[in-house]
This record gives sequence, structure tokens and C-alpha cells, in this order.
Amino acid sequence: MQDEDTPISFDDDETERMERLLDDTEYDTELGVEMAKDAQRVAAGELGEAEFYREYHEDVLAEFGEDDREISGLLDGVEGDDVSEKLSSLAGRDDLSRREVMKKGGAAFAALSMFATAGQESAAAAGDGDADEGTRYGMTINLNNCDGCLACVVACNQEHGTSDGANWMYVFTYEDEDQDDENFLVRPCQHCTDSPCTKVCPVGARHTREDDGLVLTDYDICIGCRYCEVSCPYGVNYFQWGEPDVPDSEIDDDHQYDERGKWVGSRPPKGVMGKCTFCVDRQDGQMGEERIGTTACEDACAMDAIHFGDMNDPESAPNQHLREYRDSQGNDMTFKNRKEHTVSTFKLMEERGTDPNVHYIGNEPSPHARQVDGPVTYEDMDIVENRKEEVLDNGAMANDQGGEEA
Repeated sequence: MQDEDTPISFDDDETERMERLLDDTEYDTELGVEMAKDAQRVAAGELGEAEFYREYHEDVLAEFGEDDREISGLLDGVEGDDVSEKLSSLAGRDDLSRREVMKKGGAAFAALSMFATAGQESAAAAGDGDADEGTRYGMTINLNNCDGCLACVVACNQEHGTSDGANWMYVFTYEDEDQDDENFLVRPCQHCTDSPCTKVCPVGARHTREDDGLVLTDYDICIGCRYCEVSCPYGVNYFQWGEPDVPDSEIDDDHQYDERGKWVGSRPPKGVMGKCTFCVDRQDGQMGEERIGTTACEDACAMDAIHFGDMNDPESAPNQHLREYRDSQGNDMTFKNRKEHTVSTFKLMEERGTDPNVHYIGNEPSPHARQVDGPVTYEDMDIVENRKEEVLDNGAMANDQGGEEA
């Protein structure tokens, strides 16, 4: 565990919030809270991934009967043992699923406790080496253009059939003592390159899709422990308390299952975690080839605020828009803005080390930001709003209230 004076710290209110959320489950609250805190410390570089794995391996096995946490890169570079070889041989068997491989590799993983911490921390760090290769989906969101109309929220809810209160896309209207005018923060899941939520999922339901970096939830596997919810510094997760508002009979299979055959799309079933998927079914071409590289929220935005695409492609829509704004400083270029042009760019809570794949143009909320009613309220759009009066903690996030109530 880390000392309290490390950069990533958690006050009593945050700890109490985590405990409150996990007390509603049948699983170990204390274990979930400690894992959530340390998973964020791993992302911030304050704790080695191997040390994190070793610290909780036995407790996770005792509580869940398995330890299927995502440990990308953990065994890279390991020498002088047969752990990597054993896992590689298991992974190469066509008759075993990934979950079965992880279970059968349990003894090998347990051997991690015998490794030297220093060597493993460098191996864990090597796991980020492929972040700039292949496809990595993300967004550039131009807050200058946003007018708070909530069209993106409505479109997301309709596209994915989410239940009342489970707004995967969320728009905060806030006042800030450091800024004079009305401000908006558009907040989908950040689809982090180094996501704490995948590090804590004991059954491997929350995972990063290898081909494009999407952070998804396998609804068939998720047990609703909510560890991912409390580990996320952005507050984007929702637990589906009751039966979904939209039944399975109204959702096509192509809208639910991705190209791997995993149930990761549309809204989750009862007792399962859900969040923004970056419209995974669109990216797989299941909604038509013309929708690949698009999202429902982007399509609904009439203000040119949301730009989605491959962040590894310099010519993708989000990168072009980001580059256009960064290059505009000091020029007399004209933009389709709602208000005076702000050139500054940022990522939410970038100091947390999660490497989010959402970039912002505009004003970054300060720690003094306070949420207020927007020009269009959630009630105006017949949307249940469950974050009212919440504070934009650290200038970036609001705490989840748990989605639909039972």
C-alpha cells in the first residue's frame, strides 16, 4: 500500500462513497475499495502492476474462486522461469477459452509472488508499448462549440436502450470562479489506454479489446461486483439494478454481440455493469459499413462538438480537428463556435496516468467548478438526472449514483 502523502490520495468522503456503493453487493467491500485505490495508483505509476497482482491474488481467489484480472504486459520479459511459456502454451490451445486459460494458469500466476518486484515493474511498464500501433478509437470534444442542448445524451440513450438514469453520455453545465461565462463538460467513458477498471475485474468481464483499444464489458461474464465502478476516476459506470426498460426482444443480436461473439453492446441485463461503448456495434460494421467510425452522440451533435475516430491515424476526424485548433493560436482563423474561441486543449485528470482517449478543446474545469442547471435541463428532455448537486471533483468528474434504482 502507498503512503497517504502520495499524489494519488483518497479522502474520507471518497472512501465512504466507494464503501456505500459496494455495500449494496454480496461481495467484499473492503477488498473492492483497497483494490480500486491501488489500481488507480498502478495507472499513476506509483505501484507496480506485478506488486498489485501479488498483493490481491490470494484474496481475489478466496472471494471469487478465480483471478481473471486483465494483466496486459505483466509477464513480458520474464526470464529464468516457465511461467510465460506455460501461459503461452495454454493460450495456443483452440479448445480453451480465454477464461479457461486464465483459470488453468492460476498456479502459474501464483508463482508471481516469488518474482522480484523491480524486474516485474519494468515488465509491466513494457505493456504500454503497443498503444501507438493499430487502431485506437477516441474522441476530440470541442467544448467551445457545445451549447448544452443534450442531444448527444438523448441519442446515446435511444441507440443503446439504456434505462432511466443510466446516461452513458453526460453533459455537465457548471460555473467556475476562474471563468466568467457558462461552461459545459461533455463526458463519455474515456476508454483509457491504462484503465483501472480492467485491473480490478476478478472475472475478466471488463476488458480492453485488443484490435482497437475499446474498453468493454462482457455482460455474459459480469457478476455485478461493482469493483470497476469504484476504481474509475471518471464516474462513468452504471449498475443495472432492475430489469432494463428496453427488453431483449426489442434489441437485435447485431446490436448486442461484437465481431468476437461477445455480448458487449447495447444496455446490460439486470445485475450487470454498463457504460459507454463508443458504439462498438457501429465500429464492427454491424450497423452498416457507412457507420464505421461514427457514434450516435457525434451524429446527433449539430454544433460540431464531437469528433470520433482512430487516434492513431493522423488524418482521422478527431486528430484533424485537434490539430486545426492547436495550429490556430495567434491566427485569425474563423471557427463555428458557440462562444469566443478558446485554444487550450486537455485530457480529464491526465495526472492520474490513465492516458484517456478523449481529448478536449476549451476550458478545463478547475477544482472550484460547481454544477448548475443548464440552458436545457434533463427534465426538459424527459431524462432522469441523478447527478444533481454533485461536485466536479478535481475539476473533472462527478460521482455515480448507481443508475436505475431497484
